[in-house]
Amino acid sequence: MDVGLAAWLVTIGLILALLAVDLILAAVRPHAVGFREAVAWSVFYIAAAIVFGLVVYAQHGAEFGTQYFAGYLVEKSLSVDNLFVFVIIMTTFAVPAEHQHKVLTFGIILALVMRAIFIAVGAALLNLFTFMFLVFGALLIITAIQLFRHRDEDPDIGDNVMIRATRRFLPITDGYEGGKLVTRLDGRRAVTPLFVVLIAIGSTDLLFALDSIPAVFGVTEEPYLVFTANAFALLGLRALYFLVSGLLDRLVYLSTGLALILAFIGVKLVLHWAHKDISDAVPEVSTNVSLIVIGVVLAVTTVASLVKVRRDPTARAHAGSLRASERETTERET
Repeated sequence: MDVGLAAWLVTIGLILALLAVDLILAAVRPHAVGFREAVAWSVFYIAAAIVFGLVVYAQHGAEFGTQYFAGYLVEKSLSVDNLFVFVIIMTTFAVPAEHQHKVLTFGIILALVMRAIFIAVGAALLNLFTFMFLVFGALLIITAIQLFRHRDEDPDIGDNVMIRATRRFLPITDGYEGGKLVTRLDGRRAVTPLFVVLIAIGSTDLLFALDSIPAVFGVTEEPYLVFTANAFALLGLRALYFLVSGLLDRLVYLSTGLALILAFIGVKLVLHWAHKDISDAVPEVSTNVSLIVIGVVLAVTTVASLVKVRRDPTARAHAGSLRASERETTERET
């Protein structure tokens, strides 16, 4: 795929412009985002992602267009799992509704920066060493197994090493101080809970990037498509949060579905490595098949979740975790 410097600059400029609009809205008019506003922004970002995909189709052909949409679908589905954790963080720290917009916007910026770094490193490694396809594939399979094992758990935010370090080394105010990140407490500088929330979201984004970047590389090896699929999926995350945060509890099988998707892409990467390094006779999974499998898994997961909740109204969804929380471990031991 031939993408020139001008195309990169225009794309990055577009993404930065969309982020700037979000930041300006959050800074100038802090407010609780309502349902209608969330719907409007969600439709806008999904439409923007689709239009971009159609541009890729027109300029670079159907194969790359399909790769972009497959990557976008993977990242969008994984971003829903992000929303679970964001809800847990917002609830844990009791973030006021008028400040949640700002938190999510800064969280998305941090996620984009970290993903850009991971994409650059991942693309360089894949170009230099074909065995990295095996490494990425194994990482996704292990992640899928762990997510499936702990699909009925939520991550323990209080056990986050970055949060523990922040609480240990920095003075923290009791209140949110009008949405400030840093203020003064008894004559010295102190951070507010909003700063701690950003640390929590940023460190969580880092963990998500460790599996989302290898996952999207599983459907396309083009850094431009990997970056844009990530960017457009993340840009719509803020609006999606306010739109579906109250409905997430109903997606009881989401973690199971995501585990299946990660395992499928992991196997796809391993087969790709074997095809390149061992034998041409080893079959590969096409992008079209990947798109169909991911779409079917998401559809079945959503329908099965809604049926489960209708039959059992007490059923509750969980974000899933890559390891057992200290509480869960203690309960099993006792």
